[in-house]
Amino acid sequence: MADNIYPRSPREVMAGWVYLPRFVDKIRLHLAGRLPADLQDNFTKGFDGKWLKAAGLTAEEFIAVVKNSITDGEVCDWVRQNVNASEADKVAFREHLLFHGKEEDEALRARLKMRKEQSGLAHRDDIQTFVDYIDADEKRT
Repeated sequence: MADNIYPRSPREVMAGWVYLPRFVDKIRLHLAGRLPADLQDNFTKGFDGKWLKAAGLTAEEFIAVVKNSITDGEVCDWVRQNVNASEADKVAFREHLLFHGKEEDEALRARLKMRKEQSGLAHRDDIQTFVDYIDADEKRT
């Protein structure tokens, strides 16, 4: 797995949107045939899908934007010009994303616990959310 290239942390921000840099990286890796196997099943679903919904875009539409860009700056400019979301919308998305798994939803907490166990991270009490899990699983924390 040392040759896997992982996308940026879900905590990264672009155009005021948390998670957007990670999704852009995932799209670029997908287009290059380098998206890690453990990310392929959920590509454009999960947090990707939640961002698309919050931004009011389809997966196909946004993949085309990234495909036709060279730099993050171009994607950032496109998002600023074409995604009509308020700061409150961005904050709500950020709060949902960063605390996902910490809510009082027992099924969600059980899923996070299972993922930690599967990844050999069950001993990590600092992993309280799915964003924490992603960063730990991809060796950022």
